[in-house]
Order: sequence, then structure tokens, then C-alpha cells
Amino acid sequence: MKRNYYYLVAGLQDISLDIHKLVQGQFAFREELKTELHPNDFKLVEKLFLPHDNKNLLNLLEKNDQPFSEKGNFSKDHLEENIKEPIDLPEYMIRFITAYKAKEPLFPDMSPENELTTLFYDEMFQHTDNDFMCEWFHFELNVQNIMLALVARKYKVSYENQVIGSDEISETIRKSHARDFGLGNELDYVEELTAISRKEDIRDREQAIDHLKWKYLDEETFFHYFTIERILSFTIKLGMIERWLDIDKDHSNELFKKLLNELKSSYKLPETFTEK
Repeated sequence: MKRNYYYLVAGLQDISLDIHKLVQGQFAFREELKTELHPNDFKLVEKLFLPHDNKNLLNLLEKNDQPFSEKGNFSKDHLEENIKEPIDLPEYMIRFITAYKAKEPLFPDMSPENELTTLFYDEMFQHTDNDFMCEWFHFELNVQNIMLALVARKYKVSYENQVIGSDEISETIRKSHARDFGLGNELDYVEELTAISRKEDIRDREQAIDHLKWKYLDEETFFHYFTIERILSFTIKLGMIERWLDIDKDHSNELFKKLLNELKSSYKLPETFTEK
């Protein structure tokens, strides 16, 4: 039976992707939800923050000396203890740590980051009992993989080993030479992604992708008025807004340059791919 959170949803801030200020950030909102949600519903919220844990875990394993994200579910001490002896982390993390330490990757053709992310999505698909959340993870992964493949094709770069996931659609994207990867009838947003991929300006492209995601969230929660789905959607949107606020508030544009470099790295594009 669905639980309704009338007071909580009624009090949510009106937000849009181009809002200039948030009353409450994503992390603070999550902390509030700890006491406002049923424990089973809060577990769904925690899954949205696992990518921060993934990044923290990988940085610790590879000794990258990167800043530790406080948005994750697990403290630095907790992750470090589990690197020594993985016992109380999500199963996909335990599998990754074990394989990483044994130098026996589960997906040998992938980078450690893509391997961990693939394991993450596999577990979310298999062990998420909320339809909205499961479909969101599928949508998020599909958008990421299709955009990567489209941009890589544009610059004639091999991308098969950069596609994340082991599900059927991920495999199709790796192998298909069709313009729409043979997914045009199955995924109604392939054409829109194709149009977005033609944008030369990285910022315009990223904003268009986020607008597509925002529209998806609105459509998928249209009839979910006061349920956990509405709260999960709001949490995701807060993260999207914060990303752009962080970029825009840096007048030297260093954060945007960092974003650009991350995109270049993930796509492995040639030197001719430069910031517009």
C-alpha cells in the first residue's frame, strides 16, 4: 500500500532547473527525510545517493586524494574499514572491492569506474522494488549511454568499452550500427537525444539533457500527488539544480572547466574536441 506524505509534499519549494537559489539543498533535504519518511521509503532515498559512495570508494581504493563527498551514505571511516574487510556494504560494493583487491576485474574490458557503475546499476535493476525508481535508473543509464555513443560516433571514436551496464539495452548500444541503435521504437527519446548530440557547445548539451530528465520526472510523477515517488523526484531535481548552481557561482568558471574535462575524459574524444 502506498504511503502518503501530505504535509511534506505540500511544503516542498517550487523549483525549476534555472532557479537561482534553493531554500534547502539536496543533502539537507535528505537529512530531513530521515525523520519524515517510513524506513522502507527512506531506503529508496538512500539509493539516490549511492553514486557519491561509489565515487568515494573508488577514490579511496585508487588513493586519488580527492575530496571526500559528504553526500554519500557511508562515512570515510566506514568505507576504509570495509576496504580492509568488506562485510556491511551493498552487495555490489563488496563484489567490487573483492575483485579490485584480487586484481581480477569482473568486467575486464571496463575501467574500474565503469565496472563499479555497471555493478551499481545491475543491483538497482534487480533489487529495487519501486517501479518509479527502477524505471528512473533505466532511463538515467540509457540517456548516459546513448549520448556517449552518439558523441563518440560524431568524432569517430570507439565507445564499446565505455558503455556502462550489462542489461539488454546497453548491449544493443554497444553492438548496433543503426542510426538509432535499433531502439527508436522502444525508447521514444532517442530522436531527442540525437538532436541534442548535435549541439557543439558542451554547456548547451548538458542543459538540454537535464531538461529532458526534468520532463521525464514530471511525466512519471504526474499522478503521484503525495507519495514517495513525488519526494524521490524532488530529491533528484535538487541534485540537478545544485550541479548548475555550483557551476554558475564560480565566476572564474573553474567548475565548468572541470565538468568539461570530465566529459572529455568519459567520452575519450580526440584533441579536436574543444570548448566552445
